[in-house]
Amino acid sequence: MNQETTAPKALTIIGPGRVGTSIAQAATAAGIEVDLLGRDFPSRNLDSMIVLICVPDQAIAAVAESIAGMDGLPLMLGHTSGATTLAPLTDSQTGGSFSVHPLQTIPDGNTELNDCPGAIAGSTPDSLAFAHELAVTIGMNPFEVPEDDRALYHAAASIASNFLITLEETAAGILDGIGVENPRQVLSPLVQRSMANWTHRGGAALTGPIARGDEETVESHRSALAAARPELLGLYDTMAGRTRTVAGEQPEVAAR
Repeated sequence: MNQETTAPKALTIIGPGRVGTSIAQAATAAGIEVDLLGRDFPSRNLDSMIVLICVPDQAIAAVAESIAGMDGLPLMLGHTSGATTLAPLTDSQTGGSFSVHPLQTIPDGNTELNDCPGAIAGSTPDSLAFAHELAVTIGMNPFEVPEDDRALYHAAASIASNFLITLEETAAGILDGIGVENPRQVLSPLVQRSMANWTHRGGAALTGPIARGDEETVESHRSALAAARPELLGLYDTMAGRTRTVAGEQPEVAAR
């Protein structure tokens, strides 16, 4: 955490789920007074407060509408969605809207956010500055994402995180199907080393039959999948095609 950054004094969070609870814990640890509210917040006075909505994307607009119908509006209103723009918050605050999206997988309410990248946005210079300050104060590394590109940004995040889990579960399922015990433990060193190599080398970290142009081995993969797991052949072909493209963009890989 940047000790030179002045922490916001108070923050009201609506939504005690995994994201809301994790942010509340990080904010409290940073010395921010946090009021964590559930869906019964309309009974609370939010006048001139700074409020952060931490609910599923499809519920943000409804929560903002409820706030807009209250007698006193928050000074600033934000959300933690990666894909949602600030548009749903337009009429529900008096001083600007903002967003802070932790670019991190958050499996529970005790997720550590320190050193986590955070996508920020603000409808005014003050609200953007506040989003930056809040992110830094709770230990995140903020970066801006253009409003028009929020969905594309979140697609990238989903590919990097969600699809990775899907791919690894698919690989583990194949090993489980041929009787390999503890497939996650067997694959884990390979996955972790591959991720470490990608972090340092990007696409140049590619290895394997596609990277070395061994199409005979690729065809043996396809034949085996067609016989044992035909429902996965389309996935394999799609990923193989994309891997060929990535490999072709890497002079290091092409020279191997």
